[in-house]
Amino acid sequence: MPEGPRGIVRNNVKEKLARGEVVASMTVRLTRSIEIARLAKTAGFDSIYVDVEHSSLSLETTSQICIAALEIGIAPFVRVPSARPEHVSRALDGGALGVIAPHIRSAEEAREVVVSAKYPPLGGRSAGGALPHLHYRSFPAAEVNAAMNEATMVVVQFETADAVERADEIAAVEGVDMVLMGTNDLLADMGIPGQYEHERVRDAYARTLAACRKHGKHVGVGGLATRPKLTAEFVKMGARYVSTGTDLAFLLAESSVRAKQVHEMALK
Repeated sequence: MPEGPRGIVRNNVKEKLARGEVVASMTVRLTRSIEIARLAKTAGFDSIYVDVEHSSLSLETTSQICIAALEIGIAPFVRVPSARPEHVSRALDGGALGVIAPHIRSAEEAREVVVSAKYPPLGGRSAGGALPHLHYRSFPAAEVNAAMNEATMVVVQFETADAVERADEIAAVEGVDMVLMGTNDLLADMGIPGQYEHERVRDAYARTLAACRKHGKHVGVGGLATRPKLTAEFVKMGARYVSTGTDLAFLLAESSVRAKQVHEMALK
């Protein structure tokens, strides 16, 4: 058995990113049972994130899915409704290995997420007892804090032009691991909704990638599930995390294909 918390808690996403590998992630927005974690693993995903910002999933359900993902070795993240401590720390206490904080516009807001997500001395997250990440075992606080700070990822989302303008100062914040581009909201904020091929999109990614490269942080692609060629372009530019779409979209897409196949049989 592992001797200490560092030997128990592992974040396969952080490990892959450190090696420069590309991470594939699936968003959970519909499924309310732990089977989705195993399905994601079987399909070949490296990670899932439970989207509590844009779903009615409860904290209890979110925790169960995260614990299932922990047990099979794919990193579970939670996109929280806000960066407030009651959202961030509770998601992490429930089993998440990281949080995705939406609508970050400044370094100050990014620091607030870090404070809520990291134990001292990096942040102000409070001790809540035995954690599922450590199999509910007890260890000295200093060991737990160090191991969990190392394994826990802070992901901030850029969804406005303001965030891109401040990419350098946000990427410089200690404790921020990755910037995830929320392309759809970014386009809407720029006044060009749905115009994925617009030159301003490439410029936003280029500026964010440059800032993150400068400060040793990673960049993720979000909101481009229907644009694989554009996603591949950003991966070639240096993005290393790809949010591929939601369980809802995957189910509807394949269901639609099958229904269409049957209906077309009657026309042949």
